[in-house]
Amino acid sequence: MNVSEYERLKATGELPSPKGVALAIIRKTREENLSLGELAAVIKTDPAFVARLIKAANSLVNGARRPAASVQDALMVIGLPAVRTMALGFSLISNYRNGKCAGFDYGEFWSRSLLMALAAQLITRRTRAAPADEAFCLGLLATVGELALATLYPEEYGQLLKEHRALGGVSLKELEGRRFAMNHSELAVAMLSDWQLPDVFCEAVGRFEETQEIDFPEGGREWLLAHMLALAAQISGVCLAHPGDRPSLMPMLLERGALLGLDEVSLLALCDQVVAEWRVWGALLSVGSAEVPPFADLAKVAGDRAPSDSSLMAVPSIGLDGSPETATAAEGGLSVIVVDDDASSRSLLRGVLERAGHRVFEAEDGRSGLELALEVQPQMMIVDWIMPQMDGLELTRNLRQTRIGRGIYVLMLTSQDDDECLIEALENGADDFVTKPLRPRVLAARLRAGQRVIRLQQAIQKDQEEIRHFAAELAVTNRRLQQVALTDSLTGFPNRRYAVDRIQQEWASSTRTARPMCCMVIDIDQFKIVNDTFGHDVGDAVLSQGAAAIKKSLRAQDVISRTGGDEFLVICPDTSMEAALICAERVRRSVERLSIAIDDQVLRVTISVGVAIRDRTMTDPDALIKRADESSYVAKAQGRNRVAAIQLESRESSSAPRLGAAG
Repeated sequence: MNVSEYERLKATGELPSPKGVALAIIRKTREENLSLGELAAVIKTDPAFVARLIKAANSLVNGARRPAASVQDALMVIGLPAVRTMALGFSLISNYRNGKCAGFDYGEFWSRSLLMALAAQLITRRTRAAPADEAFCLGLLATVGELALATLYPEEYGQLLKEHRALGGVSLKELEGRRFAMNHSELAVAMLSDWQLPDVFCEAVGRFEETQEIDFPEGGREWLLAHMLALAAQISGVCLAHPGDRPSLMPMLLERGALLGLDEVSLLALCDQVVAEWRVWGALLSVGSAEVPPFADLAKVAGDRAPSDSSLMAVPSIGLDGSPETATAAEGGLSVIVVDDDASSRSLLRGVLERAGHRVFEAEDGRSGLELALEVQPQMMIVDWIMPQMDGLELTRNLRQTRIGRGIYVLMLTSQDDDECLIEALENGADDFVTKPLRPRVLAARLRAGQRVIRLQQAIQKDQEEIRHFAAELAVTNRRLQQVALTDSLTGFPNRRYAVDRIQQEWASSTRTARPMCCMVIDIDQFKIVNDTFGHDVGDAVLSQGAAAIKKSLRAQDVISRTGGDEFLVICPDTSMEAALICAERVRRSVERLSIAIDDQVLRVTISVGVAIRDRTMTDPDALIKRADESSYVAKAQGRNRVAAIQLESRESSSAPRLGAAG
């Protein structure tokens, strides 16, 4: 994902992020020389997190040592990196249980994420691809990009999810890419990288949902982690699926387990353990869980259903109008359900329909017909009016109340031919009717009429999809143009236009919260001489490599942009003068260490950095930038390759820290 685009999204303040004690924990763990006692003191201020942390530690102990009974014990088991990520994950669960996106199921999302976390933790104990605690965190955050899109674009994403459910065959990531010029996997990778998770974890998150083969070297750590997440997602999918759909998902689960060397017995036992842990953790985190039968039973049902359906094969046939036809269920035919308690009537209809190349399903009463319709999602149903348990009218009314049933063409079979009965059938949702006893030519004509209506609906849906696709492509183009307009092509940094907007936002935030705010102006020393002496190609190399060195040494919250030829602006929100000076000095040293080879000589690069902090004399962000710019001139005047802050020098001339080195 484009760095500047992620920075733009981050600047909105809408991206899911840690809050409260979790934010304090994350900041604390970034400190050098942090003691466990100091971190434990921060954690103890949140009793809920204490309970979750100890529970996580004890799930890792697994009988190898005595259970953790205190925060210090838990920290010894888990370690700082995992504690930081757990704090992040648990904070997101607490603060994003619901939101404005009507089409996004927040409860299902967190149930799925918790299942993935628990499954990943148990799987990685077998594969040894990562520490179990880190695998838990990775599974918990693997699909956080979906939550982010629902938070950033609640109305648009809700509509997109609705379209995804309606279209069926189109992947969610493909629809997201069309609409937002990014998908949830790309956004998740950018967020995890920003939260400082290891690159190998980010790579796995970006690839585990690939429908094709995951293209990491087989057996490598990335390959193991990606397949571990894919198996965890499959386990969560089985647990959250409709009970009737679970057996059909089992073959893929067993296949994914086999890729990781898990035999069927071990894998099914692991899945049952995930479900047991899910109930315990669900209660601890107030996340929903469900009853799931033993996975061995699901696998047995799946095995019993294994024989294939021969009706999927092509059937050379005679068309409804008597002409030769070679339609197949997979190509030109329709999916049709016949619901009739009369076996001879069903047999007659099946023969007519199959000769026309349609795929036929049968039900002998209205209740089983409704269940079959929700499972098969046919394009047409032929329904007898008078049936046991649920008659044709009630079946049709119930169908029309469902999203799936509203689009099904319903042909009613009736032995009554008076007008009032026919009107009643049509007003209850039937599209057409055929009177009994069935006459093949009349039936064929009715079926052809229904098929024309269905084909017309399909053509309309196709046109609508093309329009949506065009609109999505236009939206993507507009977003990319916006990215280009706000991005410097050489360094990949945001440009001056972005910097002006962003510093206004940070200024407003600083005003609201009364928190400090600093900025830096960075100039590359003697850049004009470099350009004039060595040419613009070398000048571009100096700029790009210098920019990379600067970015590497900044903190996560700092925002850098290129505002001129050799000038960069760094915005430092929530930062004191002392912290900004330490950061600026780190940046200066990082650039000073650069060496750029030019033919047979080595070019050294240095920078002059001016630092300024917002004070009461400043009325707007321009005044802050001007003060930093004046400080950069002082740094140049003092010999370049140094950091200067005229506010500090004027305020503490006798006690100011010594900064930089002579160039």
